Amino acid sequence: MKRIAVLTSGGDAPGMNACIRAVVRTALNNNLDIYGVERGYAGLVKGEITRLGSRSVSDMIHKGGTFLKTARCPEFKDLEAQKQAADALSAFGIEGLVVIGGDGTFRGAKDLSDNFGIKVMGIPGTIDNDLAYTDYTVGFDTAVNTVLWAISNLRDTMHSHDRVCLLEVMGRHCGDIALYAGVAGGAEYVLVPEIPYDLDEIASSIKKSYMRGKTSNMMILAEGAGNRDEIAAYVQEKSGINVKVTNFGYIQRGGSPSMVDRVYAARFGYKAVELLMNDSESLAIGIKDNKVITVPFDEVSKAHKNFDKKLYNIAQILSL
Repeated sequence: MKRIAVLTSGGDAPGMNACIRAVVRTALNNNLDIYGVERGYAGLVKGEITRLGSRSVSDMIHKGGTFLKTARCPEFKDLEAQKQAADALSAFGIEGLVVIGGDGTFRGAKDLSDNFGIKVMGIPGTIDNDLAYTDYTVGFDTAVNTVLWAISNLRDTMHSHDRVCLLEVMGRHCGDIALYAGVAGGAEYVLVPEIPYDLDEIASSIKKSYMRGKTSNMMILAEGAGNRDEIAAYVQEKSGINVKVTNFGYIQRGGSPSMVDRVYAARFGYKAVELLMNDSESLAIGIKDNKVITVPFDEVSKAHKNFDKKLYNIAQILSL
């Protein structure tokens, strides 16, 4: 294999640039030509492919987002769009592809591999940490630390005004950001889509804590666990305590990646190039027990995400 390419797809995540950097410099160190695809699969279909060099990734390791840019590409589900992408790679003589993204990105990788025989290596890059085959995804640790910054700032104001804060974070199907930030930030209540909760019980607990002299509380809500405004209104009505809502939104996605995400990016990027050089089958790369692992894309789609109920129970105990 002489020429490979790299792209980022789906939602951006801190550490994607660090990952691209690792792919580029590992490729160059092994005398491979390396190309960047702009705007993910959408750009690949249009042939937006550019040669990269060592200087292309200079001063990128600490930057959030992705300098290759990213986009959604729903039309990539169609065979014709996949063929256009395969033809674009062929026109540049590219024999292997590294994709960085989430489950949708990996589905596209599998389609390219299955339908057109392209060797594709997948690197998990998503803040939600919702890929079951790997312990962590690039971007998750940074997102949690960003939420921790918000918790610390919000607590000052909530305490000053004797209020409850409901902070909504990302996580439509996976509550890991809410859980880890809740534990690390000392949140009194963590609401996630994986675990049922009782708002009457929460409101009663808040009222009792107020009577004991604890006049501020922090609720962390994963977006998939319920409507933030309805939850806040209900808890306020039942408890009699003012509840203020903060939607953290896209702020979680940006920012300089943490040490953890930069190291994962380096390890994953290096492994992806190594696999392509060894003419491996198409695989998804991940981390288990701090060891880099690989699994077929078929197993990625079949894997079931196990929510860490033990950590959730710890969060409840420590919030008392």
